Amino acid sequence: MTSSTTRLSIDGGQSGIRLRLTNASGILAEAERPGVLTDRPVVDQLADLTVQLATDTGTRIDELAVGTSGLTPAAANPGGLLRVTAAAGVRRVALAHDSITGYLAANGTEPGVMLAVGTGVVVLALSESSVAKVDGWGSLLGDAGSGYWIGRAGLDAALRAFDGRSTATTLQATAEARFGPLDELYMRVQADPLRVSVIASFCRDVVDAATAGDTIARGIVGAAAAELAHSAASALARVGWQPGTPARVGAVGALATHAVLMREQLTTELARQAPGAALAAPLGAPLDGVQSLLDVATSHPLRPYIFTAEAAAAA
Repeated sequence: MTSSTTRLSIDGGQSGIRLRLTNASGILAEAERPGVLTDRPVVDQLADLTVQLATDTGTRIDELAVGTSGLTPAAANPGGLLRVTAAAGVRRVALAHDSITGYLAANGTEPGVMLAVGTGVVVLALSESSVAKVDGWGSLLGDAGSGYWIGRAGLDAALRAFDGRSTATTLQATAEARFGPLDELYMRVQADPLRVSVIASFCRDVVDAATAGDTIARGIVGAAAAELAHSAASALARVGWQPGTPARVGAVGALATHAVLMREQLTTELARQAPGAALAAPLGAPLDGVQSLLDVATSHPLRPYIFTAEAAAAA
């Protein structure tokens, strides 16, 4: 990146979109926007955001790096992204699933495994020569151990207690305080177009209840940690790791980095399911991983998963 080159990095998550504008001197600005909607083309949303940002601020954006959830190989069209954002000045783009940018944030380019735990969850393992992704299948089919997974389990527990189908839990009163009468909760949530993030928002209440000693909530957090450790062990095994061999487990996302109880439970489950694998603090924030997309060496095992396009040089 030259001193005159401006790069926009976008971390497109379901709970929020984070943006960072940089040049060779460092960070120029950072901002947040509402999360991506995974029932619509994700890349189109981020392309529109880029053009709107350039228009509103009068900033020329030379390079665009995007890491996002909801990105399938078929939807990864860097050429199309380049064409749409050319109006903002963009001449070079890099596009990747947030498992790739999460890995770069958690572990850099060194071998290990990454747990990205937010509204959803995705796990990525890396060896010197191969890559394996586990889960990231969305709220309907996967994301085991995620914020949504925990939030849904917490609401399920609240409704079970309300019905008399389970033992008492403080989650019942908490859910009612947050959402109103529990016999109307299911209709309110199902009608909300942001229902995934709404359900995921209850994750914090579950973790707080577990920390305070609620048995049901503590069981949910423990089950989530077991799911995450299982996914980490599975991903590591696919890249050739053997139990007992040291492996760095870099975790990103507030649930994995700031929730003390979750980190304790995850450490215990990793020791049980992936002996030798140790939980470690991420090397950077998710936006740091996005920002580094355009700088990954072409020979690196992650490089085939980073989709790039560049405008032809002017004659």
